[in-house]
Order: sequence, then structure tokens, then C-alpha cells
Amino acid sequence: MKEPIIKFEDFGFQYDAQAEPTLKNINLEIYPGEKILIAGPSGCGKSTLTHCMNGLIPFAYPGESTGKLSIQNKETKKLSIFEISRMVGTVLQDLDGQFIGLTVAEDIAFALENACVGQEDMKKAVRQVARQVGIEGHLEHSPDALSGGQKQRVSMAGVMVNEVGILLFDEPLANLDPATGKKAIEIIDRIQKETGATVVIIEHRLEDVLWRDVDRIVLMKDGRIVKDAPPDELLSTDVLQENGIREPLYLTALKYAGVKITPECRPRSIRSLTLTEEDQKKVRNWFHARKRGKEKQEGKALLTADKIDFTYENGFHALKDIRISIDEGELLAIVGTNGAGKSTFSKVVCGFEKQQLGTLTFQGQDMKNYSIKERADRIGYVMQNPNQMISKPMIFDEVAFGLRQRNVPESEITPKVEEVLKICGLYPFRKWPVSALSFGQKKRVTIASILALDPQMIILDEPTAGQDYRHYTEIMEFLNELHGRGITVVMITHDMHLMLEYAQRAVVFSGGQVIANDTSANILTNPEIIERANLKETSLYDLSLLCGIEDSNVFVQHFIDYEKEEKRG
Repeated sequence: MKEPIIKFEDFGFQYDAQAEPTLKNINLEIYPGEKILIAGPSGCGKSTLTHCMNGLIPFAYPGESTGKLSIQNKETKKLSIFEISRMVGTVLQDLDGQFIGLTVAEDIAFALENACVGQEDMKKAVRQVARQVGIEGHLEHSPDALSGGQKQRVSMAGVMVNEVGILLFDEPLANLDPATGKKAIEIIDRIQKETGATVVIIEHRLEDVLWRDVDRIVLMKDGRIVKDAPPDELLSTDVLQENGIREPLYLTALKYAGVKITPECRPRSIRSLTLTEEDQKKVRNWFHARKRGKEKQEGKALLTADKIDFTYENGFHALKDIRISIDEGELLAIVGTNGAGKSTFSKVVCGFEKQQLGTLTFQGQDMKNYSIKERADRIGYVMQNPNQMISKPMIFDEVAFGLRQRNVPESEITPKVEEVLKICGLYPFRKWPVSALSFGQKKRVTIASILALDPQMIILDEPTAGQDYRHYTEIMEFLNELHGRGITVVMITHDMHLMLEYAQRAVVFSGGQVIANDTSANILTNPEIIERANLKETSLYDLSLLCGIEDSNVFVQHFIDYEKEEKRG
């Protein structure tokens, strides 16, 4: 019988700065060659569990551990972080924080340089691992010049070159467009099969990870393991919803239709799902019993872009003849592949960049002479990377910064800041330093700092990246309330669930052009648009085909409408 490659025995851990243990009575065995998904709400301890496995605890994050943790039959308490790094490689969520070299080749070679490997052997190993992850054509490029998906491949190569037996992936899908995320899961799966490495994935986007099979799902809550089971078994229960994790959309739809989910129907993936004719009939009956929603009424334009054209100084033609009208009080999604022009368009709107051609109007007024401040008084912008926005060491001061710049009295600032901190799930941390927060929590701080300024329009670049389902829902429900009160919300997102669930309309960018402007349901059931824009078809589309429903776009829209009724009455 195989010995576990990672073994936790009654393991607990408490950070020096905290009054209570973060991990409690962890008993977990992971075997060589297994692929494990660790899921759970924010603060459940899954990142701490990962840091215990890769040596960051206790070497970077001091604290007291109880029980025993062994890796390859060696107790970690007796190992140095260097010794652990020879067994465990980690691909971080914040990819920019992992790069060291000036070029891709230098970055991949870093571990080999530290091990004093000879030049020729080093070059051979770098080329080999670069081929494995599909980045061999970018070895001379700067990591900063790469897309999110390419950066992730470089990070993978940087840990694989050390020939470690265990690979940890901390939210590998964060900030990747849907198709690139899909490819990332495929690459992780292929690497695991080719190398035989043990793979541990920490991720909120459970359905996307399950695009390729995993051996087990480990579900955590409040520092404990609440479920450890094969996917078919776990997905046949309600344990995900009970613990704040979103289940795959096709399973939710099946439950709405009255279909009982069992391990025998192989629910781990829409590709493996097997339904009886009776179950398919239930889905068709549920679909036909639904009524079509009301057609969207024409609104009053708030922001209009007409023939916008923009080229960067390096010659990259980022925006080509962009024509968009955004209505007052609308909740709009902007989607598309990395580098399609979504963020560039937002920068032009906010005045960070100046278009060479075309006109932008806000409430009918030409914005060409508006300063950045005048635009910021009307339009709030939340950047994708929170580290590029935060300027104060303390959370409260960061959220209050914009109000203080506007000379708002302190007596008004405190209740306003506390209100938005509560909305963004950060009130318990109001006196904390920003440096103590996770990447996802920093994201919420930046959203709070903009919301405090009461803009007429708010543009959010990946508002839910790194958020668990509960915090995702809290933020989106608040944005939905703002939209309901007449504030216009524009979301640049790679999250197809978010687009489906909340956006009234979606604009699709590809190659610097707008290639679609339609409802989310129509876009995510259009194979041509999905392929051109690096999107990913919703599993609801596949479910409708499986059940013999021809009007897939209508089926998806019915699901969205039903979800809104169930959640919001």
C-alpha cells in the first residue's frame, strides 16, 4: 500500500498575531500522483494549510503548530524552507509577486542558478520545461510584457524546473479570461499526467477546475475539514451551498427542475453527466413552464463612445472604431480575451489615456476638455490589481483617503467609511494594516474606497477576482442595489457566472473591436462569439443540448430569471 506524500495528523496552527488557531485538528492524507482540490470560503484556513505545506509557515508567517505534518515521510518541523522547496513548488495567486528574472528564461532558471547547475544543463532544462508549459516562444521576453495566462505558465515552469514532486496552485484561475483559464486547467492536468506529480489546487471557481477530473475535493470551513470526498459523491450532497461555495450551474438548474442528483449520474462534470430520459423530461417540462421575461426598455444614454480609436506609443492599436452607449442606471458587463482592449477603453473613459479619434460624451456633454479630476467626480474606477491603487498603510485611512482629499468633515467620514466597510465585508478589519490582507481582501478595500465617493458611474475591473461565493454575492448584491438606485455599473470581467447572473447586457471586445452587444444569454450560447473572444460556453448551454432543448439561449435566460426570483424575490 502507498504511503501518503503529505500527511497531517491532528494538526493545528495559530499565528502569533491572532488570539485563536486558524487550523484545528486537521487530519488529511494526500497520496503520490493525486490531484486534490481544496475549496472553502475566505478565512476558512485553506491558504494557511497551503503555507504549511510549502514552508512559508513558520518561516515567513510565524506561529505555533500542534500535531504533526509530514512531507515525503519527513516531519516539516525538522526541515528548512530550502529543503521543503526541493519537494514542494508553489504557483502564487499574485503572479507579479513571483517573478525575479528580467527575462522569462532567467526567471525559470532561478532555482537552478541557486543550485549551481552548469550553464549547458541549465539551458537544456529551461528549454525542456518551457516546452512542457507552452512558453518556449517567449524565453527572451520580459515577464511584465506577458498576458496573465502566459505569466502563469512561466510561474509553473519556474517551480517545475526544480523537479519537485508536489505542485501547489493558489487560485490559478484568478484574473484569467475564461478560455485561458480552461487551458490552464488542461495544462495542469497534462503536467500531472506526464510527470506523475502530486497536484493540490486551491480555487473558488469549482466548476472551472472540474473541467478536468480531480481525485478528491477537500472542503474547509472555520479551520476544519468538513468534507473530503470524490467529486461525484460530494456534488450529490448540499454541502457546497451549506458552506458558502457555489455549485456548478448545471446542477443548480437540475435541482430547479426537480432532478435528484446522485453519484450514479456522474455529476462531477457536464461532460460526464448522465441523465435518464425521465430526468431529461423534467428539465424540458421546467423549461416550457417558464414564461419569457419582459423585453428591456430603451434607456437614457449616460455615456456614449462614438468612433473611439486609440494607439499606444509603441504602435499597438488597442481600440478600433469603438461605438458603445451606456444607459443611466444600467448594469453592463464588458468581456473578452486578455489584451482585447477592455481595460484600455476604461482608461480612455477615465482620462488616463487620450483617444486619437472619436468622441466621448457624458450626459450629452463632450468630455474632451474634462480633467481627470472632473471625470473622477462622475466616474469611479476600480483597477484590476489592488496593489496599484492602495496608498495608505491602514485600511480605514485608505477608504477615507478620497473623502479627505475632498475636504469632507471627519464627522461625516467615519460613518461613511464604516458603512462601505460593512458592505464589502471588511468592517472587522477596519483597524488593520493593509499589508495583513490577502489579495482578495485588498481588492475589497479598493472597491470600498471608490464606493465611498458616491460616483454616478462606477467601472470595476474584475470586481470579484479572488472572492469566495459569499463575499462575491455581498459585493454584487450591493452593486445591484446601487444600480437599482440609478447608479450605472460597468464590470470588466472574466467571470461568466457574474455576467450571466447580474449583467443586463454585455459588450464583447476582441482585437480592439466590439464584436457583440447583446444579452449575456445570447452571447454565451453563440459558438462563433465564444471562440473569437476567448469566452467559455456556459454549462447551461450544454445541459440544454443534453436534454434536447433547441432554444438554448432562451433556456439560459429562463435560468437567470428564475435565479433572480429565487434570490431576490
